[in-house]
Amino acid sequence: MKVFVVNAGSSSLKYQLIDMDNEQVLAKGLCERIGVTGAITHKAADGRVYKAETAMPTHSEAFEAVVYAMTKSEAKVIDSLDEVSAIGHRVVHGAEEFNKSALITDEMIAKVRECSVMAPLHNPANILGIEACTKTFGDKIPQVGVFDTSFHQTMPAMAYMYALPYEYYDKYRVRKYGFHGTSHSFVSDRAADLEGKDKKDLKIITCHLGNGCSISAIKNGVCVDTTMGFTPLDGFMMGTRSGTLDPSALTYIAEKEGLTFADIDSICNKKSGVLGISGVSNDNRDVDAAAKGGNERAKLAIDMQRYQILKFVGSYIAAMNGVDTIVFTGGIGENDEELREYICENLGYLGVKLNAEANRVHGEEIKISTDDSKVNVYIIPTNEELKIARDTKAIVESL
Repeated sequence: MKVFVVNAGSSSLKYQLIDMDNEQVLAKGLCERIGVTGAITHKAADGRVYKAETAMPTHSEAFEAVVYAMTKSEAKVIDSLDEVSAIGHRVVHGAEEFNKSALITDEMIAKVRECSVMAPLHNPANILGIEACTKTFGDKIPQVGVFDTSFHQTMPAMAYMYALPYEYYDKYRVRKYGFHGTSHSFVSDRAADLEGKDKKDLKIITCHLGNGCSISAIKNGVCVDTTMGFTPLDGFMMGTRSGTLDPSALTYIAEKEGLTFADIDSICNKKSGVLGISGVSNDNRDVDAAAKGGNERAKLAIDMQRYQILKFVGSYIAAMNGVDTIVFTGGIGENDEELREYICENLGYLGVKLNAEANRVHGEEIKISTDDSKVNVYIIPTNEELKIARDTKAIVESL
């Protein structure tokens, strides 16, 4: 079975074609500047590359370019679309409507559209991708939606509710939803495989650390808490996002500066976090280099982020009454050995012991704790596309 995996943005389209018989990527690519000029970069697994600039006024033309790249270009990997058995779409927000991946139907699309108010930058683009994909591939190939939020729908009310008047939950479903669920699900599944145990028998903390960051607590095989909230702004400081802070600080700043709600939203999402504190960059590599060069604000940004990550990890250990396994994933989680060392050394009271040599590995799956560590610690590169393909395959085979 070959599964076509789609991640549609408002002006971009990322994709992979995966052979699920061996879970190997046959091709991957990116369409950019949709609605402006249009360009595609398509890479076959054997190294062949096809690049072209072509008009993409809508996502439909982008998908047509992808079909040409996969079936007719010098980097073709299949002879026709008949070889594609199913299509899996990343969908950002499923709210309370979807607690697992779902077959795409008209009714399902209508519900995703209703959830767009909670993800106005993402869900409409995801729907455009689904509709354009149907137009290009036809309606005979089954399509599946895999939601960023669904993995976290197992959280108990005491974890997902905000201490606001209950009427706002009743009226608007204001609560914690969590994000990066596909990643947390994938790496926690893989951690259980590496442990040789049923996921239901483990207490796992997964740390997805990149420009956007979140941590999840997984107990008895399900998510019981996560750091992101109603939106991806909540939790600890990220590349440009502030993370958790006192809301009254925002009203104070707004009054002093004459700012609107939109201004505050932009500041918190785009100008804060590591960028806001350091004044250098939202990229931890640049900020770390500046810190080592003597930039005090850069050092403060690095110290703040690591401290906040440690606090959430510690709180989730308390919430689960222990931890068996800790996983680092994402661009920072997989590559920042100093961050991993800081976290593990400060969990020494739990019997966490770091293998210094293994911790020097970047971007590869490896156990970085010692054999006598009471908690096993891993680097596990995330693979959200494969998780989407697996869910898609499972749903289509159950039809």
